Amino acid sequence: MQSLHVLRMLVTFGSLSLVAAGCGSETTPTDPQPVSDMPPDTVGHDEHAHPSEGPHHGVLIELGGEEYHAELVHDDAAKSVTVYILDGPARKVVPIDSKEVTINVKHGGRPEQFQLAASPSAEDPAGKSSRFVSNDAELAEHLDEEGADPTLVVVIDGKSFRGKIPHDHDHGHEH
Repeated sequence: MQSLHVLRMLVTFGSLSLVAAGCGSETTPTDPQPVSDMPPDTVGHDEHAHPSEGPHHGVLIELGGEEYHAELVHDDAAKSVTVYILDGPARKVVPIDSKEVTINVKHGGRPEQFQLAASPSAEDPAGKSSRFVSNDAELAEHLDEEGADPTLVVVIDGKSFRGKIPHDHDHGHEH
């Protein structure tokens, strides 16, 4: 009789152990998922990736806290400088109604200004341009000088934007 009592206790204890083990291994829907285990697109990082160069292989210039970007392509052989106005992610051109953009540089301790004239691409709507060009050899040379501290000034929809042009010796040469 005592062995029957011990057997019942073992069966009851074993059943309770299995039930308890099963309950303890479940996770509740309110348990937060660790960020490292989440897919990259749910973290929010990939939607605002920072490209290292523009679509024309030039250096990027941030405008208005990344509201827009500009891309500077510097062709040493042709002694030309081209600026493209781009959207915030720096992927698509943005045609604007400005007739020119300005690059300010320092040369010999004095400020100089250079205007780049609108040169609309075939895709730009009439009266707007996403591309601005200068064939001024002096500007092309100044962009390579140490201490030139070049800045782009552009007006988009009536709002003025200024952006520092990074000094880059591999500045999107056209070869």
